Amino acid sequence: MIERATPMGQATPPTFETLLRTAEEMDTPDGFKAELIRGKIIVSRWPELRCSRPLLALRRELEYHAPDGLIAETAPFLFRFSAAERAYGPSLFVADESTFEGEGRHADGEALSLVGEFTSTSTKDADWNEKLDVYGQLVPVYLVIDMQDSEITCFWDPSPNGYRSRTTVSFGKPLQIPEPFGFSLDTTGF
Repeated sequence: MIERATPMGQATPPTFETLLRTAEEMDTPDGFKAELIRGKIIVSRWPELRCSRPLLALRRELEYHAPDGLIAETAPFLFRFSAAERAYGPSLFVADESTFEGEGRHADGEALSLVGEFTSTSTKDADWNEKLDVYGQLVPVYLVIDMQDSEITCFWDPSPNGYRSRTTVSFGKPLQIPEPFGFSLDTTGF
């Protein structure tokens, strides 16, 4: 076998599948997650302690209002969006329960009915830009819980060009969550 040197500038970038497999196999410390953002593996913290109360309150409301066959969860699962070559581990999600009967360590983003992302100083840019673009083409409802600005924004009605509708309220004001959930979220405790 003959070895051939490859100049540093000409290395082939890893494929989406290679990055996804690497992210799955990473042994991230407790409280951290690995996601594929902008073609790179990004390790970031799960939401801070101050997010716990609103995160659990939101999960309880979504569990109560979710249609049959959907589950609301805060578990650290990775959802892949193959067409965009991205994979995210949302703070909170509502997905088809049959998704979790399969093999592997990541689920298809098409199973998602709702995603909630709690922003931090390190994730805010990705939550408001990168993830908004990807979720906006597929996920029916996207909630951005902006912990720095004390606001929650609901995006819905996805299209190939992104979400067509949005509403923002300050913490403490009610936020209408559209169908298939159809309820008014009390954000007083946020």
